[in-house]
Amino acid sequence: MSLLRRIVVVSKQAELQQLAQQVGQEIFVADDLAEALDIVETVNPELTIFDDSFTPGHIREFLDKTDKNLGNVPVVVVGGIQNDAAAPTQFMQAGAYDYVQTSRDCSRLRQIAQSIKDRHEGGGPDKSPSPFFVDEHAAAVSMAGRSRAFVKTLGMIRLVAASKCNPVLIVGETGTGKELAAKAVHALRCPDGQFVAVNCAALTANLLESELFGHVKGSFTGADREKIGLLELAGPGAILLDEISEMPSDLQAKLLRVLQEKTFRKVGGLRDIPCNATIIASSNRNLYKEMKADRFRRDLYYRLNICPVFIAPLRSPDRQEDIPLLAEYFLQASTICPEKRQKVTCLTKFAMEVLEKHDWPGNVRELCNVIDRAILLETTDKIGLSSIILDQDECEESAESQSGVQIRDFSLAKAERELIARALQETGWQKTQAAALLGITRATLYAKVKQYNIKKDLSGRQEPQCDAPASSYLQPAIA
Repeated sequence: MSLLRRIVVVSKQAELQQLAQQVGQEIFVADDLAEALDIVETVNPELTIFDDSFTPGHIREFLDKTDKNLGNVPVVVVGGIQNDAAAPTQFMQAGAYDYVQTSRDCSRLRQIAQSIKDRHEGGGPDKSPSPFFVDEHAAAVSMAGRSRAFVKTLGMIRLVAASKCNPVLIVGETGTGKELAAKAVHALRCPDGQFVAVNCAALTANLLESELFGHVKGSFTGADREKIGLLELAGPGAILLDEISEMPSDLQAKLLRVLQEKTFRKVGGLRDIPCNATIIASSNRNLYKEMKADRFRRDLYYRLNICPVFIAPLRSPDRQEDIPLLAEYFLQASTICPEKRQKVTCLTKFAMEVLEKHDWPGNVRELCNVIDRAILLETTDKIGLSSIILDQDECEESAESQSGVQIRDFSLAKAERELIARALQETGWQKTQAAALLGITRATLYAKVKQYNIKKDLSGRQEPQCDAPASSYLQPAIA
């Protein structure tokens, strides 16, 4: 492999410095955190290596200070003789890129260095394969994002995938991308195996049991032939049990036995079948609270909760910076309107600000839908405010609170006219500014003003030409 150009080693251990020399051309050594920060800001290394005398808190502090000036500096922590079993998880949760068990594991460090080298040679901002992805693994499963919270999630995915952890638990609110995270674990651990998924909330208890375990012919009414279950179909690959919190209690008990014994029986069967698949469970509910409320089995919860992968919601302060990046990504990747693929190229500043201020209860899935809807509605080359339609109930409440009357008129023409009128009022009838605010050209604005007969009265306000208030599609006026 080709060597990394610059590596900073934060350790007094000679073994660690020798290990770094196996993968780096120039090695810089620091004794403490303060010296490490000075060196990193001076040489801008491709990798920083810490020994385990530093705590996860030190790693978090180091990353907080370096990220402000240098972006993501990959940090690898190398363990020692007295390795704590929980140490890898704790360091990865603090933001470390990876964890090496001992200073003698040169082959593992070479793999990490090669991964960093490949990422740097990919091109694009921050030298990654794409401005939307942290590394090639994220790109392979379309997990876009570059925020601190997202990098931590990917770090946990790498850690879990490289281990023998089975089952794997992925938790996060609806729409955060739990299935993509499951596919990322599968792609890293068993890329040649099958990946199968089942939604535990979509099937009745009997159907779900048959889907998971399969059944033998004649085991119940309608079982006219033998069926292979998804656990058997997955083979040495992976099976995702989506929304496992919705699984019936009696079936939870049967799943627990599969996790403990690594075997199962078909419905009505007598033969034990080995289960070789990686079992990945996901939930948008807090399983701990579900367990406390006796809605989820305690024994199954503790069997699943080995090293959970948490995906932060978009409203999280550590994740909000992903919103504009994801909006641009979905705009480029959308296939909802092929004829507009090369025509609608970006979002206006004001449209992006609306997206950044939204709470996103539906998270990434909701954002994707908003961008797809905007592409369908947009008539220019830039997505403007008029095409950004967020939650209809939320917008309706906002419009009603401003108008004091119930919204009954959902005419798009009247909505468009009202929005143009408000933009003109907001900009003092400066048409160039109003056009920019709306995300349309000045010529389009002139045509719309003429089409809707929008006029300015002597007091400097447009005359109210509409006989109904704005529809629920409208965004609040910018203060």
